[in-house]
Amino acid sequence: MILSVNNIHKSFLEVPVLRDVSFHIEDTEKAAIVGINGAGKTTLLRIIMGELTADEGSVTLSKDRTVGYLSQHQAVSSENTIYEELLSVRRNIVELERRIRSCELQMKTSSGEKLDELMKIYTDLTHAFELENGYAYRSELTGVLKGLGFADTDFSRRVDTLSGGQKTRIALGKLLLQKPDLIILDEPTNHLDMSSINWLETYLLNYKGAVIIVSHDRYFLDRIATKIIELDDTKATVFSGNYTDYAAKKEMLRLAQYNAYMNQQREIRHQEAVIEKLRSFNREKSIKRAESREKMLDKIEVLEKPTEVRSDMKLHLEPRIISGNDVLTVENISKAFGPLNLFMNLSFDLKRGEHVAVIGDNGTGKTTILKILNELLPPDSGLIRLGTNVEIGYYDQEHHVLHPEKTLFEEISDEYPTLSNTQIRNTLAAFLFTGDDVFKKISSLSGGERGRLSLAKLMLSESNFLILDEPTNHLDIMSKEILEDALNAYAGTVLYVSHDRYFINKTAGRILELHDRTLTGYLGNYDYYLEKKKEAALRPSSLQPVGAAPTESESKLDWKSRKELQAAQRKKENDLRKCEAAIEKLETRNAEIDLKMAEPEICTNVARLQELSKEKTANETELETLYEQWELLSEA
Repeated sequence: MILSVNNIHKSFLEVPVLRDVSFHIEDTEKAAIVGINGAGKTTLLRIIMGELTADEGSVTLSKDRTVGYLSQHQAVSSENTIYEELLSVRRNIVELERRIRSCELQMKTSSGEKLDELMKIYTDLTHAFELENGYAYRSELTGVLKGLGFADTDFSRRVDTLSGGQKTRIALGKLLLQKPDLIILDEPTNHLDMSSINWLETYLLNYKGAVIIVSHDRYFLDRIATKIIELDDTKATVFSGNYTDYAAKKEMLRLAQYNAYMNQQREIRHQEAVIEKLRSFNREKSIKRAESREKMLDKIEVLEKPTEVRSDMKLHLEPRIISGNDVLTVENISKAFGPLNLFMNLSFDLKRGEHVAVIGDNGTGKTTILKILNELLPPDSGLIRLGTNVEIGYYDQEHHVLHPEKTLFEEISDEYPTLSNTQIRNTLAAFLFTGDDVFKKISSLSGGERGRLSLAKLMLSESNFLILDEPTNHLDIMSKEILEDALNAYAGTVLYVSHDRYFINKTAGRILELHDRTLTGYLGNYDYYLEKKKEAALRPSSLQPVGAAPTESESKLDWKSRKELQAAQRKKENDLRKCEAAIEKLETRNAEIDLKMAEPEICTNVARLQELSKEKTANETELETLYEQWELLSEA
């Protein structure tokens, strides 16, 4: 065991954040800490690192073990280049290398005892160099930088000229190169694109030490975590397995707790009714029995009602009107900023009801495409056509659709003047803004709060075509699941940019990958996309080159294939309904036959009994066939 956390308590201004939190981490274990925003995840990490003092409890790290911590916000400031900054982590190896080179130079001009002494020193230095993996340290450093999304041309850039997200990647790279016995990462994927996240997953999976991760990236947690530590209502519960295992077990546990609560409540109500009835008899014995039951009832430890799953934020997306079948047509659009050519001759179309995700590395132009569609940027060339009755609702990851100088109440009332004060307050309450919160300035809101307000405006828009730019950014896992459910129930069309692979798996029916300035379409979710990418890597000559835009005929073929799949699915559903109706009809008839055969005038009529019995036998035979047919249809 490398880390033991025992009975941690922590309060702020007498409000408890953590109570009796305990868990342990084994030497090579990969654990994740999950919970809603404000559950105390970062607070717990800071207590583990000694940056905060717990009110009660202890944190014990095994002797002579090292810990590396990546917080969400990094204050990396240096005049070093990116390469020099990461190289500073390997200062000991650089110094060993310098001493080895110095020793080699001296050996060239030395002899006798001096040479023997230098040879011994040289042997010791090279042995230490090998133990530190010195011959590979520069290639390892380059691999980490490229894995985290830095190109060769970035290596010479000064650290103090980088953005906050780039500095966080530098801090992560330095931490990985230090190779501590325990790595603690707070939202490590926030500033990484998909390629970098995939690289980090592989790195951590092969890491020989222990890892603790706080992340809202459920796909990342599915691949990395072998233990989930959930913080909920100030307490910690430990689950074995990855995120999907945890979610399934959590739901089973919640259901069991809810059933236990409901059973106990029913028993309490029953006992109270019996007690009242016994008292109403107004006899000495009945009153004593009532008092005895009351004492038993008082001794019951009343269970708390479990919180309803995802019962906080209310998001319901419903189009005001239905659009035409052709929602969007994009033909040969291109965009460049000076010498930077983002993409050329992109073409694609969207049909009503499609949910399409645009994916690709950072800086390829995904957000630019959405801005062009929303007329916030003009394309350099190409044509964009919206279909009949298309109404766009736009979710901007930077929340430029919000007005920082306004209050939340003003933001909604100015945009939707027909809403009453009560309707506005109810809408904001559905997104967790209550009381005086509605009079806060938007400029004072956190990223998560701005995200919820943008979703509230999106819901009120009643648009039939949603364009979303990184809609899950700053949302906790519960809010992401609420958004997923709302999008899956939404009857309109959705086009979004996201790097949240779990979210894409849940909500996308088609993927457009932006790579090397072109788009490639994949008819399926993220897992399907990965499968096709692997096939392309194995059989590159037989597949369309990655990055090539689908031709018009291919787009039509995709649309035809989708229609055929939808038609086949509808036929299966119709067949299933017909089968269920036939089963119900025969079962009803058999019940009628049983009643008839019991009637006095029929049970003595042998001929009539034989006739009914024969009919029932035929029905039973047909039912057996229908039951088998129903099983096959329901599986399909």
